[in-house]
Amino acid sequence: MTLSRYIARRFAVTVLAVFAGFFVLLYLIDMIEEIRRFADADIGLAAAAELALLNTPQAVYRILPMILILASIALFLALARSSELVVIRAAGRSALRMLVSPLITTLLIGAFAVAALNPIVAGTAKRYETLASRHRLGEGNVLSVSRDGLWLRQGGAEGQTVIHAARSNPDGTVLYDATFLTFAGPSGPVARVEAAEARLGEGAWRLTEAKEWRFTTGSNPEREAESHATMELPSDLTPDQIRDSFGTPSTIAIWDLPAFIAGLERAGFSARKHSVWFQMELALPLLLMAMVLVGAGFTMRHARSGHTGVMVLLAIVSGFAIFLLRNFAQVLGENGQIPVLLAAWSPPVAAILLSLTLLLHLEDG
Repeated sequence: MTLSRYIARRFAVTVLAVFAGFFVLLYLIDMIEEIRRFADADIGLAAAAELALLNTPQAVYRILPMILILASIALFLALARSSELVVIRAAGRSALRMLVSPLITTLLIGAFAVAALNPIVAGTAKRYETLASRHRLGEGNVLSVSRDGLWLRQGGAEGQTVIHAARSNPDGTVLYDATFLTFAGPSGPVARVEAAEARLGEGAWRLTEAKEWRFTTGSNPEREAESHATMELPSDLTPDQIRDSFGTPSTIAIWDLPAFIAGLERAGFSARKHSVWFQMELALPLLLMAMVLVGAGFTMRHARSGHTGVMVLLAIVSGFAIFLLRNFAQVLGENGQIPVLLAAWSPPVAAILLSLTLLLHLEDG
């Protein structure tokens, strides 16, 4: 028990050291990049430091698997050079038994990363996008989302409503030259509303200078059209949903993803990309454990055995291969080529099985 605690403590300290080193390095690089990126906005050093501090957590979180494999390599190389691996084996500990405490520590690190770091990274990423847009566009400027304007879709009692606007404010909660087209299933469009301005309030869009057309059988929509100085259209959209819909799933906290996915599907959007990301985040602890096993499989050998540099290089290359395989499976899952669960869980499970095979082969022949 004492030996397991010792190895677990050594591994946790190594992970923290590698994590801190990468954080500082990426922070300094990103601060220089922010100064270059916003040179036209003439931001100061303090503003660049704030932007870099908000953007760095996302970058470090993305390379967390590589941090774990480097920490694993560093730990077992240190144990080998100090001959502690020889002493541990002489005490009757097998390689797999020796790995139990680092794997448990990795599982706890992965659970903490998913439960706590993920929401923190999502929050800092949102704040970074807000500040970056402010520096690029300035306060009060109107944001043009695309060449054709802004497109949204929402669900409602009458059916789905497609929303188009020529432009909007940075949050997407105020639309200008907006058109609301409501569809009721296979019967086609049932209503159209055009407004000079649409402002999202609590449970409804508040329209200004609006004109409404109703499409019913045997009627003349233009003759029966009604003009309103102000009117309201019910909506289940929220400012966070609109903002998140423009970004990537990584900017949404994992605790909010299930409700957000349900809202997307209810409104008729495809939530496959968000579903794949959600499952991949749940599988992250297994991926981190696979990285530790890969690092251990190549470096749990005595320093006098030689070829240490080659084994370290093979471990790093193997880690990159698993990382690329995971990203490739993510792309296939998002495109619908393979099921969501297969895309998220097969890379870490396969990596664990292959690394265990390697470990058993190298250790026990």
